[in-house]
Amino acid sequence: MSAPQPPETADVPTLLVKIFGKDRPGITAGLFDTLAAFSVDVVDLEQVVTRGRIVLCALVTEPAVGTEGELRSTVHSWAESLRMQAEIISGIGDNRPRGMGRSHVTVLGHPLTAESTASIAACITATGGNIDRIFRLAKYPVTAVEFAVSGTETEPLRTALATEAAALGVDVAVVSAGLHRRAQRLIVMDVDSTLIQDEVIELFAAHAGCEDEVAAVTTAAMRGELDFEQSLHARVALLEGLDASVVDKVRSEVRLTPGARTLIRTLKRLGYQVGVVSGGFTQVTDDLKDRLGLDFAHANTLEIVDGKLTGRVTGEIVDRAGKARLLRRFAAEAGVPLAQTVAIGDGANDLDMLNAAGLGIAFNAKPLVREAAHTAVNVPFLDTVLYLLGVTREEVEEVEAAAER
Repeated sequence: MSAPQPPETADVPTLLVKIFGKDRPGITAGLFDTLAAFSVDVVDLEQVVTRGRIVLCALVTEPAVGTEGELRSTVHSWAESLRMQAEIISGIGDNRPRGMGRSHVTVLGHPLTAESTASIAACITATGGNIDRIFRLAKYPVTAVEFAVSGTETEPLRTALATEAAALGVDVAVVSAGLHRRAQRLIVMDVDSTLIQDEVIELFAAHAGCEDEVAAVTTAAMRGELDFEQSLHARVALLEGLDASVVDKVRSEVRLTPGARTLIRTLKRLGYQVGVVSGGFTQVTDDLKDRLGLDFAHANTLEIVDGKLTGRVTGEIVDRAGKARLLRRFAAEAGVPLAQTVAIGDGANDLDMLNAAGLGIAFNAKPLVREAAHTAVNVPFLDTVLYLLGVTREEVEEVEAAAER
């Protein structure tokens, strides 16, 4: 049997009924009870409540019982009885079809100003896009709003808005619309300065009394004088002879980034799989995996012999290319297409992973990383990543309340 076809409304007379005023229970039911007397069909319907004021729009067919004039009079009388306003506009057919190319544009502001909102909207228009709908996702700890955009392809829209967002000082994420947004995903995060606030090598160095030496090697690596693997071996060598008992001390010193638990708890409740990759050490990431209920974790491993750190690492080195390989490996094990993966990181050694993922998010990153990633978050709350996935603050709070019970 063939699939049912949508009703043809292109040439059908329709009425747009708009109701606005102070919100209260029963308005929607009351309007449609009133319209039911005229045997109209509902073509489209949208309702928004902002600070206690309702705007209710119903696109309906012309009355099959009675006349349009009688419908208008009855609806206006009903609205006036509630001290509300009504507007009824005659027309033909449904809404015009949305243009090809659809995207979700999420904007994070702290605060979100009228100036930046105007600039984002103008940029969307300049790319040929049309804003079909705007919805607030969160009001704290940042203001997050989502624009549903049609008429332009995702990639050029993302490029244009990335430039605009950098100039405005707001965070903007652009993802293509469609069923894939609701599909199961894999989220993979860097650890140091992303999932946690610390650099683990520096925590170990503090116990070894060689913080300055480790910092000097790190600086040399940042200047390009050493690659990651060279700098890793040079820094770990400074830990030689450190008692293995320091591992437990470092674990206790690790500070999660604000919002990290909320992010992971919410993602897990939504059925996502979550992993971490790190240029740090399994002695810490394995503990984080257990504590936070992560699905995947991979890092370098400090060699310990006879209860002492040897100053060496064992196994495969997790470097910039290694992180991208691990993202692909986790995706294969999770049964998630690479296009459905999200990677989060802050450093240059995260770039390959961010670019390989379906959505790469630079979290409080250096300018080079922000420019190369698909989008950036520059507020110190890791759970704001949820808004980029279309999750609302109310949904986050439901998960948090359930966890406390």
